[in-house]
This record gives sequence, C-alpha cells and structure tokens, in this order.
Amino acid sequence: MLDSFFKISQRGSTVGREVRGGIVTFFTMAYIVALNPLIIGLAKDGDGKFLGGDGSHPNLAMIAAATALVAGVLTILMGVVANFPLALATGLGLNTFVAVGIASKMSWADAMGLIVLEGLIITVLVLTGFRTAVFKAVPQQLKIAISVGIGLFIALIGLVDSGFVRRTSQGPVPVTLGDGGTLVGWPIIVFAFGLFLMIALLVKKVKGALLIGIVMATVAAVAIESAFKIGPNFIAPDKVNPKGWGLNVPAVPSKVVATPDFGLLGHFNLLGSFSKVSAISAILLVFTLLLSDFFDTVGTVTAIAHEAGLVDGQGNIPKTEQILLVDSIAAVAGGAASISSNTSYIESASGVGEGARTGLASVVTGVCFLLTTFLAPLVAVIPYEAATPALVIVGFLMMTQIKGIDWEDLGIAIPAFLTIILMPFTYSISVGIGAGFVSHVLIRLVQGRRKEIHPLLSLVTVLFIVYFLTGPINTWVG
Repeated sequence: MLDSFFKISQRGSTVGREVRGGIVTFFTMAYIVALNPLIIGLAKDGDGKFLGGDGSHPNLAMIAAATALVAGVLTILMGVVANFPLALATGLGLNTFVAVGIASKMSWADAMGLIVLEGLIITVLVLTGFRTAVFKAVPQQLKIAISVGIGLFIALIGLVDSGFVRRTSQGPVPVTLGDGGTLVGWPIIVFAFGLFLMIALLVKKVKGALLIGIVMATVAAVAIESAFKIGPNFIAPDKVNPKGWGLNVPAVPSKVVATPDFGLLGHFNLLGSFSKVSAISAILLVFTLLLSDFFDTVGTVTAIAHEAGLVDGQGNIPKTEQILLVDSIAAVAGGAASISSNTSYIESASGVGEGARTGLASVVTGVCFLLTTFLAPLVAVIPYEAATPALVIVGFLMMTQIKGIDWEDLGIAIPAFLTIILMPFTYSISVGIGAGFVSHVLIRLVQGRRKEIHPLLSLVTVLFIVYFLTGPINTWVG
C-alpha cells in the first residue's frame, strides 16, 4: 500500500531509505524547535509585551510546542498531498524579520495578522496558476545555478552553526576560522568527528551514513559534556564562551516527556496592523514577506528536486502545484499559530542525500515533529555540532550539479555565477535568485535576444528591483 501510494519503487527507493531520510531531515532541522522561541520569544512587540500569555514574561515552552506542532502537521501534509521529500517549519530569517522589523511596530497579534495576510495572497497566486507559471518561466540552467548556490549556502550554514567558521567582530574579513583564526574547544572536535565519519561511510557506500554520523556524534557529545562540563556558547548577552556548544548542550535530560501547551494557536489580528502603521508601510511589509517566501521556496523546491532526480527533461517537477499550495498554506498556518511564517526547508536535502525520494520521508519527519511536542527534552540532546556535518556533505552533493551550466553563454554564466555566490555571501536565497534574474534579463536585452526572455520573468525582475530598493522606498515614503 505504501509503495503504491508514494510510488516508492517507481522512484527507485525503498521504505527503509525513506524512513532513514525522514529521520535525518528531522535531525538536521529539529533545532528550529529550540531556536524559534529564542528569536521571537525573547523579543518584545510595539506594546512592550512578549509573545504569548499576558506578555509579562517570555513563554519559550509554549512557542516551542506550537512550532513543533505546525511543522509536523504541514510536513505530513506535504508528504501526503504532494508526495515530495520536503519538510516545512518556521522560516529562519523571516522570523527574525517578523520579530525585529514588524512586531516592534505593532502588537504580536497584528504582526501575525500580516503573516496570515501574506500567506492568503500567496495561496491565491498558487490557485490562479501564477506562482506555478513563474516557477516554470525560469530557464533550466538558472534553476541549476539556484540549486548549486543553495548547496554552498547550506554548507556555509553548517560550518557557521558548528563554530568551525565564525563572524569576526573586527578585522579585514567578515568571517574567520574558529575563534580568531584558531579552532578551539571540544564541540569542534565533535563536528570534525561527525564530518569525517560521514565522509568515510559515504565513500564506503554504507546505508544511513548521515543518520549514523549524527547519532554517533551526539553520543560523543553527551560523553564529552558529561566529562568536561563545557556549557553553552552564549552565557549572557555580553558574555560568550568560545569553547561552548552552539545551541543545545548535549547533556542527558532529567526528563524525556513534557506536556505541551498550545495556547498560542489562533492569536492573530488579520488587519490590525493597518491601524498601527500607514497603509503604505503595511503593504511594503507584506510585499517583502511575500517576495522572500515566494522565491525562497522556488529555490528550495528546485534544489531538492534536482538532488532527488525528480526533474524531467524539460525541467518540470511532478506535482508542482500541490507543492507550492502546501507551502503557501504553511505561511497562513504559521501566522495563525503565532509562530511566524512556515516555509519549505532546504535541510530536507540531507534526507534526500540519505536516499529519500518520496513523500513518505516527509510523513516520517512530520511524525517526529509531532512527537517532539511531547519529547522536547530528548530533542534538545542533539547539538548543532552533531547535526551540521550533514549539511556540509549535502552541500557537496548539490555542488556536483554545476557541470550542467553552459559557462560559454555569458547570458547564463554571469547570472549563474551571481546566483551561486550571493546566496552564501548574503545569507539569503532570495537575494541570490533576484540577482540572477535581474542580470539575466539585462544581459539578454544588451545581447539583443529579447525574445528569449519570458514575459513573467520580466515582471518578476521588475518586482525584484523594487525589492532591492525597499530601503530607499521606505525612506522616501517616511
């Protein structure tokens, strides 16, 4: 029954590979359950209140429970409706923008109402076929560049989150090796152990290489923390332990099960923001959310489909409409649950790297998220340093697609180059895609090859130019 519904054999997979892939995807993105509460749970809105409860104090456990619940339901929906190995959760970057750029100007309910509004608009764009049409209007080789760029992006995420690469507070370069150019601390050793273990297992073609690597690195991390009491990297806002763990401290939990509180669900005010800020400001905020959400997903879906070998000769992806519809509904659900917009996660590529090819993997990931609403203490055992090696390995696997780009055609090569480098350099998928689209259209116009530009691509290019000029426009309209 599973094989028939999910077309497992048809896509060259097995139930075992799908289960392993789903678990690996969960492990590489489970951090969002702990990280989202820290981003939106410790920020105050325009009224000086925290999210949830009476607003007098942070409600991190409540946010974590809602984050895991919505991620679980939507990821299962993606697997069942679209049969695609793609997981969804609260979007990183978007949640920071919501906490800092939106909620600070209004109440949390009003800010989440804007998220719901953006999600409804993008859902309409899917139902009318516009979002799918734009997706198909992108030249095939630019789609490959998007996939390669995302590969470099997630590899950088893995290196930064593990502490192998860190931001510099001063100096001629923005990032450096470890702490001030030196690798320090046991967590880096755990990261290196996990990375080389995965490489060895991958070279030996061992099934479950990424999953085994994550589990073994976590076991090593727990043992090291028990022996040396390293503690977290961030001790206080003004105090840092450079030898500490990045997010989760891998200590054996005192309890495994905790009762979740879903009190955040439904706390949003759809049009309340328009009474707190000007209509133009509210529209610009929605536009920024819309464009980021729209093209982050285009990039993510393209990358996952190429990595999984689910693209036909014309560059089409099966059930594109269903994939984009579920992703659009995710934005609505995230706002309605007061946890910020939910979107597709590029970390799903780790599960694809483990062999996932169908929606069964998404169902497994979703079930893991639902269990996390009760098993949050257990998930907190896995540190960044144990999960991030998988992102570096998947970055390599996605990088191999670069051979499909025609580097002799400057109308493709230069946009592809800008797409690939700007994603990791700006820490934004949307910026890379936008730079690629704008440069491609401009170069084709200069070459006198206007007929090769799809009309929708021209429209999107104009929208991206507006997106890049949002700052000056905001200043102009006050």
